[in-house]
Amino acid sequence: MTNLAIAANGLHKAYGDKTVLDGIDIAVPTGTVYSLLGPNGAGKTTAVKILSTLIGADAGDLHVAGHDLATHPQAVRAAIGVTGQFSAVDGLITGEENMLLMADLHHLSKKEGRRVAAELLERFDLVDAAKKPVATYSGGMKRRLDIAMTLVGDPRIIFLDEPTTGLDPRARHTMWGIIRELVTGGVTVFLTTQYLDEADELAHRIGVLNDGKIVAEGTAEELKRLIPGGHIKLRFTDPAAYQSAALALSEAARDDEALSLQLPSDGSQRELRAILDQLDVVDIEADELTVHTPDLDDVFFALTSTASPAPSASATQPKETVR
Repeated sequence: MTNLAIAANGLHKAYGDKTVLDGIDIAVPTGTVYSLLGPNGAGKTTAVKILSTLIGADAGDLHVAGHDLATHPQAVRAAIGVTGQFSAVDGLITGEENMLLMADLHHLSKKEGRRVAAELLERFDLVDAAKKPVATYSGGMKRRLDIAMTLVGDPRIIFLDEPTTGLDPRARHTMWGIIRELVTGGVTVFLTTQYLDEADELAHRIGVLNDGKIVAEGTAEELKRLIPGGHIKLRFTDPAAYQSAALALSEAARDDEALSLQLPSDGSQRELRAILDQLDVVDIEADELTVHTPDLDDVFFALTSTASPAPSASATQPKETVR
């Protein structure tokens, strides 16, 4: 476990007869982003609370930052930072005062606390708002302040529990940039999210949690390959060309009304070239060609089909590339 920032084996948590986490395994290498995807109620927040020592597990061998959660929770707390689903900032005081309060909680000297607060306020583009009450901040500004406060103690592992929920697209992209910057600096990020494009953009590895179990785990590309349904679609405007193409590509599914043909495909260049070569033999060109490959939306809905669909900033329609 020397290269793992987080290692959980057999993590189990139940409330009465309701099992929330059913013996899940999680391994997060140092300096990476691990994203836990899942619908509401899947157990994502419970996993964060346990791994960040906020609540106890019923069972499991759990290590964070090389420390055993059961025997050395204080050492774990000293190495981590946590940002929950809802902003923990105090809206009645200024951004700077929030930062200084956090510095006091970390037992920094007055001089050191002011230095760290000033550096982080500048890093998160909050200098102009530093003297203003946080109640006047936008949602994105509050989120940036939240993470800045988390970094006061210089944690090497950060738990972000749905950090962009409720933010507009610009603020979400700003938050993504912050997360990438943290990881570039060697920080490990454990990210829970319902936004599929967010996991696709940021995560080195993704776990899909459903009904307390991790039903799939891997890179975004590995997960996408789990789901069939990739295809190439050819559309024609000339009925004669369409008929000739249909004869040349006899294995294609036909749509005579739309003058289109659809063939199963993994979207590889090799398969695409083979199809175009078949059309070249009969001297036919398609007027439009689209390639569909499964994305995380497809993976999520296939693996969590008994759960309510999760919101996604990207459309849940198949992703097609026009050639």
